[in-house]
Amino acid sequence: MHLILGAKMNYFLKNIPDRTQKPRESGYTMVMDKGLSIREAEDMIESSGDFIDIVKLGWATSYVTSHLEKKIKLYQNAGIPCYLGGTLFEAFVIRDQFDDFIRVVDKYNLEHVEVSDGSITMSHDEKCDYIQQISKNYTVLSEVGSKDAAKIIPPYKWIDQMQTELEAGAWKVIGEARESGNVGLFRDSGEVRQGLVEEILTQIPKDKILWEAPQKSQQVWFIKLCGTNVNLGNIATNEVIPLETIRLGLRGDTFHDHLTT
Repeated sequence: MHLILGAKMNYFLKNIPDRTQKPRESGYTMVMDKGLSIREAEDMIESSGDFIDIVKLGWATSYVTSHLEKKIKLYQNAGIPCYLGGTLFEAFVIRDQFDDFIRVVDKYNLEHVEVSDGSITMSHDEKCDYIQQISKNYTVLSEVGSKDAAKIIPPYKWIDQMQTELEAGAWKVIGEARESGNVGLFRDSGEVRQGLVEEILTQIPKDKILWEAPQKSQQVWFIKLCGTNVNLGNIATNEVIPLETIRLGLRGDTFHDHLTT
């Protein structure tokens, strides 16, 4: 048996790239739960749990999810942290209910909080104040970028916001793409804004960035650019195993990348 990241592989292959082990800082796979049933969540954990680092309950789906507490405990008992989508944070803030939001986080014993401003207008100083305040008690992931496809943020502004949000206390910054992968880091066709990403990486350490990359072509692009242990997010619940094979050079897109290592 060959061991990678704590999971038992079924047979031995040479020239498989090294994967970081859980809990890890790089090589992160964040999965987007858009409303799985308890049975579906159990099945995902059984089949893919060894390769999932954290689960996001997408946008504000937690507001209408049945058996929410049971589902969150299911993930936590499997050693998989869980957090609520940044849009929910924004929904509370715009209604002047920030304290209520924190009570929700505490009610479900969540350790991670996403801070974002992709759907609301908020000064960057105000956003950093929220990050600073929340990071005293929770692990903060802060999302940079807009959900508005017409709003193009120049690279220098992405870099400045990422730097200041990390300085304010964010554990990692998230590059916005939405669950569809056609805004923020990407053009409406899903094509990566290559110059933007490359410029960001000249200033921000790659291990501090979680790139939202829901589409396979996007995942391949980031793995080829940043390596096997790039942090990737908004992965569909049925795409965890396929992504892992791309990371390991066991799918056509990356098949030849590690054969000579």
